[in-house]
Amino acid sequence: MIILILLGEIIFYIIALLLLIPASVFFVECMAALLPRRQAPLASQVPRPKTTVIVPAHNEATVIPACLGSVQPHLGERDRLVVVADNCEDDTAEVARRCGAVVVERHDPKRRGKGYALDYGLRFVATDPPDVLVVLDADCIVQERLLEEIASLAFSSGRPVQAAYVLQPPQHPEPRALISAFAFVMKNVIRPSGLTRLGLPCFLTGTGMAFPWSVLDGVSLASSKTAEDMRLAVNLALAGHPPMFDARSCVTGCLPQQERIAKNQRTLWEHGHLDTLLKDAPRLFKAAACQRSSALLAMGFDLCVPPISLLVLLWTIAISATVLWAAITAVWGPAALVAGAGLLVCLGVIASWVSFGRSTVPLSALVNVPAYVALKIPLYLAFLVSRRTEWAFREREKVDR
Repeated sequence: MIILILLGEIIFYIIALLLLIPASVFFVECMAALLPRRQAPLASQVPRPKTTVIVPAHNEATVIPACLGSVQPHLGERDRLVVVADNCEDDTAEVARRCGAVVVERHDPKRRGKGYALDYGLRFVATDPPDVLVVLDADCIVQERLLEEIASLAFSSGRPVQAAYVLQPPQHPEPRALISAFAFVMKNVIRPSGLTRLGLPCFLTGTGMAFPWSVLDGVSLASSKTAEDMRLAVNLALAGHPPMFDARSCVTGCLPQQERIAKNQRTLWEHGHLDTLLKDAPRLFKAAACQRSSALLAMGFDLCVPPISLLVLLWTIAISATVLWAAITAVWGPAALVAGAGLLVCLGVIASWVSFGRSTVPLSALVNVPAYVALKIPLYLAFLVSRRTEWAFREREKVDR
């Protein structure tokens, strides 16, 4: 009996520590985002590099004019705007041409995915290589000076640069949509800002990315994986080019209004994130130990933070189990550690909301957080039995129409 209790105590301590690590990383990132911003060189202080903007597009005829229209006024004389019309069944290519973009069309039904489209565009651009390559999604709008800021920063630093990527909630949003938009801000703006304040690299988020051409030259982006941006960040960091975050520049998109599309998007994003966590975090930790690199170590810990909803769900399960164990055995150590992890997550969320989300997410909406987390339980269970880490364009085409 004593052996069983000792074994159980060890198991619960391990569970508590496994939860405390991502909770601590999350807390540190959120708190660091409140520190004064580090000064980065202004675009006006750096010679404007020759820039090519590449926009992968799959059946995006209805939204791509707004994206290209937001980019065109900010192109320099030596800049190019290239659209990769990838396996399109609508008139995306013709619409993009009318908007003044250079259009290349790709038709390969067996190899679908944003990674394949980017790789095709990269090989096209290689015939007249720029100094900097900027990647934008076709359903995004760039804010003024974004192109100049991230291109100049990437050129001067020699590192990939990620702009702030924010999703706006739809008109007349439900509380769940507001919570989702705020969770997106925490992942794509607040936490990377904290890492930047600490002088550490960040992950890429898929759009608003700038790459020095020397970094991408010879790199293959061909992939059907949904989290190709996170994997690209890992590969670049391992090659000695960790991405950096620029909070001064912003690209915006919109959360889907239809719940079915939103659910499909969340599933692809979060399954891709978890798959990357399981496969690439060990690579980062191993490389960090071999190279004695604090940047790789920080990226490894950052990757170990699961989506915030899953973190809350795991904490709920852990605190219930450890409290029950303590009630039976009077061993409260694991429960205290798990409670501390929950406190860190709560403090991080509250500080982020007070500083960044109070103006857009009313306090009343936060009451719906438990329901928001509960609705995601099937999504995480599906990851265990039928994870989705490949782009599924056919389903998306049908929904979008």
